[in-house]
Amino acid sequence: MKNITKWFLFMTLWMATACDSLLNIDPEFTQDAENFFNTKEDFDRAIIGVYDMMQPAYLNIWIGEIASDNSIAGGESVNDTRGLHEIENMTHGGVNQELRAVMRVNYTGISRANYIFENQDKIDFEGKDLILAEAKFMRAYFYFNLVTYFGDMPLVVDRRISINEIPSTPRAPRAEIYAQIESDLQEAVDVLPATASEVGRLTSGAAMALLGKALLYQQKFAEASTVLGNLIDSNPGGYALFDDYTTLFYAANQNISEDVFTVQFSGLQGGDYGCLICLNGNAAVGFQGIRQYTGPFYADGNAYNLPTQDLYDAFAEGDIRRDASVLNLDEFIAAQPNADEITYGIGAGGHTGFFNNKYIKRQGEVGLPDDDLTSPLNYRVIRWADVLLMAAEAFQQAGNDDRARIELNKVRARVDMPAITSSGDALYQAILEERRFELSGEGYRFFDLVRTGQAADRIDGFVVGKNELFPIPQVEIDLAGGNWSQNPGY
Repeated sequence: MKNITKWFLFMTLWMATACDSLLNIDPEFTQDAENFFNTKEDFDRAIIGVYDMMQPAYLNIWIGEIASDNSIAGGESVNDTRGLHEIENMTHGGVNQELRAVMRVNYTGISRANYIFENQDKIDFEGKDLILAEAKFMRAYFYFNLVTYFGDMPLVVDRRISINEIPSTPRAPRAEIYAQIESDLQEAVDVLPATASEVGRLTSGAAMALLGKALLYQQKFAEASTVLGNLIDSNPGGYALFDDYTTLFYAANQNISEDVFTVQFSGLQGGDYGCLICLNGNAAVGFQGIRQYTGPFYADGNAYNLPTQDLYDAFAEGDIRRDASVLNLDEFIAAQPNADEITYGIGAGGHTGFFNNKYIKRQGEVGLPDDDLTSPLNYRVIRWADVLLMAAEAFQQAGNDDRARIELNKVRARVDMPAITSSGDALYQAILEERRFELSGEGYRFFDLVRTGQAADRIDGFVVGKNELFPIPQVEIDLAGGNWSQNPGY
């Protein structure tokens, strides 16, 4: 996190790296509850350790786009990050490094949060309630990711479990996990401040937004409309749409009024390719840069997560979000005065001619070497436009078309697009289309298609009854003694 001292707290039951085994022995220098959680500073360091596990956000950006009709995997070859190519082609199974990393990262975050709750009664101090509220928020966020990707998952609350307990810890039904998510977020709403005391800290508005999203994903439309409507009407954080969409995703325009829930990154500390989830920079940015590029404005990268022609063509004429979201590289080069001097490479993993123009490496926005791995571009998990569109969807599905149009047209007005006047299903479809135009490249598309029942019509190779969920990593099933069932179809 920016402005908060980074500290890698301790190794946990679920390790976050794709190369390590699920169960690891803690190193000798690890602090434990016997000599930790004895001061306020210990709790401060512990909560930063939980924040740290939100930083592998590149996984959500990649998978949420590549699994959909918005992007292909790209890269050096089909063997370069093979798991992403399998996800693109809907041929992924229980052996997939990217999906395994999703599970392990989120359970590591949960375990770190639960460790705080195990020791919450050791001491009292001013501000402990805020730390516990932050831990509840992040635990809810990690469980939301897990239930969205995998469905039923083991539910562990307020404690860590021993190695011996794993085989006897069943996958809990999604309804139980969502109930825990809702409980954690409601408690966080009641305690977290309206505005953060430090850049990157969580707020009550962020908790309300994530709660509304969790309700929307469960199709609890009336409840979601109430929560999101209250957030919009009360606007505790002074949220607003940023005026210039074309520069919204520039580093200069971070931590602004549009940012509701953001994962912070820094370009000041490096890492290596052996542990992408260990980075303090946003790995998605360098990986999504232009391969072997020499030219103005942009910087070279690895050409992952390449937008499709279908996405580019979907935007209406005159919608400035098309070029702000999707870089048409050849068109950009042709418009430069030195076009003949600009070069780039094409990887064997696929090429569309388009690049993710939101999370892309630009000159002047790179971190320390290796600058592929140290981008300072934050990941906007939820921004105000998303809140407005989620509210529009919830209101429409709850029977309030008038309010739905109001929230939808706020988003369209920002980019000078004409107001939508339709009602009923036509309005609902317009809202879903608007989510694609407004949020493309940000990691939401696959999950939007799945939860609205449109995935089979939009994604080649999508199998109904199977691909709504991703498979449980087989190695984790094995480590659980085979007592976790695999998701249907895998």
